[in-house]
Amino acid sequence: MRGVLRAAVLASTAAVALSGCAGGGGTSDVLSEGGWPGRYSDARNSSTATADGLDDLSAAWARPLGGRVGSPAGVARNGQIAVTASTDAGCNLFSFQIDNGRKRWCTRLAPGATTVTPVSDGNANIYVGEDGGMFSFNEHGQRRWRIPVSGTPRSAQFASDGKLVVVTHFGQVNIINPQTGQLVAPLFDLVPIPAVGDGQNVPRLASDHGLPACFGGSPDCPVATTPAVDLATDRIFVTLWRPGADRASLVAMRYTSGDNASVVEEWSTDDLPGGSVTSPVLSADGATVYVHDGDGTLWAVDSTTGTPRWSHRLDYSPATGPAVTGDGLLLLAAGGDEGALTALRDNGDGAEMVWQRTDVTQHAVPAVTSNGLGYSIVGGADGLAALVFDTSDGHSIDEEPITEATGFPVGTAVGPDGEFVTTTHDGDIVVLR
Repeated sequence: MRGVLRAAVLASTAAVALSGCAGGGGTSDVLSEGGWPGRYSDARNSSTATADGLDDLSAAWARPLGGRVGSPAGVARNGQIAVTASTDAGCNLFSFQIDNGRKRWCTRLAPGATTVTPVSDGNANIYVGEDGGMFSFNEHGQRRWRIPVSGTPRSAQFASDGKLVVVTHFGQVNIINPQTGQLVAPLFDLVPIPAVGDGQNVPRLASDHGLPACFGGSPDCPVATTPAVDLATDRIFVTLWRPGADRASLVAMRYTSGDNASVVEEWSTDDLPGGSVTSPVLSADGATVYVHDGDGTLWAVDSTTGTPRWSHRLDYSPATGPAVTGDGLLLLAAGGDEGALTALRDNGDGAEMVWQRTDVTQHAVPAVTSNGLGYSIVGGADGLAALVFDTSDGHSIDEEPITEATGFPVGTAVGPDGEFVTTTHDGDIVVLR
C-alpha cells in the first residue's frame, strides 16, 4: 500500500474543542444508549453492543417485509426496530416492536431509502435518507423534518456534540442539527462539484445516479459505505472512489464545531485495489482504522497520519468490516458463503490468528455482546441457524434453526435485552430471545 497522503489540515484545526451531546463537558456517543441504533451499532462501526448476550435462544417471531432487504435493521434503546425494504408498492420504511413483532408504523420514501439502515437516537427518533434528501421521524412515525442533499445519504452517524453526520453516495458531507434539520457547517464535497472551468450548463446528476454500483463498489458510487467517527477527535473516516482513479481511498476528515464550524480533509490513503464496499472500523482507542479492499486484503491504518501499519491477506473479500471488540479482537465477516468464523488480534505490526472455526459456514458479520458472546448466522442442517459463540475461543454455546426465513443474511443486531435480530435479502426479519 502506497499510502499517499493528501492535503494536511490547517494548523488552526489541529485542536478541537469537544462538547457532550447534552451540552456538558466530555464526549458522548449518541449511539451508546442501548440496543443497536446504528448500522454497525456505534460511532466506530464496531458491531459491538452494550447489552449482555443470551446463551439459550429460542424463536420469538418472524415477518416478511414484502420486498428485498439491502441493509441491516436498526434497534433503538426502547426496542423499536426500524428497517427498509425494496417493495413494489405500499411502505418501504417500517417500524416494529421487538417484543411481539407488531408493526407500529410504516411509510413510503424514495427508492434510495432501501439501501441504508435507519439510525435512532436516545429518544427513538429515526434518521434515514432517500434520493436527494435526509429525513427524521419520531418514534410514532410523525415527520420531524427533511433537508435536501446531493445524492443519496448512506447510514448516518453522530459527532461528539450530538450533530448528525450525513455523507451521501456522491461524497457530499452534511453536518445537521438533529433537532431542527438545519445545517450547522458549510457543505463539504469529497468529489469536486462542477465549476466555471468545466463549462456552461453541465448537467446535474440525478440523486439516485449510480446507486446500484454501491453494492459492488465502483466510481459510479464514490462513497458506498457508512462513515466511522472518532468521538475523541471528531475525525470522520470514509472510503471514497475519486473520479478517474483506478482504486478507492480511505479518507479522514475533521469536523470542528462552534460558531465557525467546518469540515476539512486531513489525509487520504489512496491504495485500495478493487475498491472498497466495507465501512471503516475504528479500534476502541481510536488509534487504528481497519478496512478491507476489494481484492481480499484487510488493512490497518494509523488514524492520525493515514500511514498503513500492516495488511493481512484473506482468501475471500468480506461483505462488511470486522467486529472489533474493546480488547482488540477482530471477528471477520463472511463474503457470501465464503469465510470461516475467524478471530484475529492486532499485535501492532501484523494480525495474528487467535482461533478459527472451519466446521461452520458463516453467512454474516458477527455481532458482539457486552458479556463476550458472539451472534452470527451459519449454515445449519436444514438451512440458516442463529449461532451463539464464546468470542474468547470460538466454541459454540447455542445454535437455533431459523425456519421462517430464506435468502442470505443481510446483518445481525442485538436488542436492548440481548435479543438476536437478523434480516435476510429475501425480505424477512427474525427475532430470537
